[in-house]
Amino acid sequence: MVEKAKSEFWKDIEPIKNVFKPHALPEAYIHDAPSDDLRLYVPITETVSSRPLWISPNENKWCDILMAKEAGLVNRHYHPHEVFAYTISGKWGYLEHDWTATKGDFVYETPGEGHTLVAFEDAEPMRVFFIVHGPLIWLDADGKSNGYFDVHDYIAMAEAHYEAVGLGADRIKALMR
Repeated sequence: MVEKAKSEFWKDIEPIKNVFKPHALPEAYIHDAPSDDLRLYVPITETVSSRPLWISPNENKWCDILMAKEAGLVNRHYHPHEVFAYTISGKWGYLEHDWTATKGDFVYETPGEGHTLVAFEDAEPMRVFFIVHGPLIWLDADGKSNGYFDVHDYIAMAEAHYEAVGLGADRIKALMR
């Protein structure tokens, strides 16, 4: 139950009794999403990790916080679907663009755009909230596809990581909707 109102104008409004429609799943509430607990972050590369927040295997879609504690790199890739990003802290960008994102910046990635994600050395770690729909298509130096990473790869990677750090592989199931 939400915290009890003290002086807010809506303090006497009663909550809805039957909040879920038939077959609806509960919301996913994650306290302190950009946590400092490194066990929650699944290594994606040697320098960048991801904290899964919400996963839809049926839609091949996920939300996460991408984090790099120091200079980092995510391999060249493109997305066949749109991606949204909101910068929580740190500094990052794509080698192929003329902007550098910092705290508070929003990025919309168009489908089919190839890029190389880099994190800069900064006073704060790079933490970016991403909404990813569909796979990442890995690219070689010439921009030709040479592999992919989709929601099923992400789930398997997270399960293995959470098992290895003592949180349990089943932890990831709580994030699936």
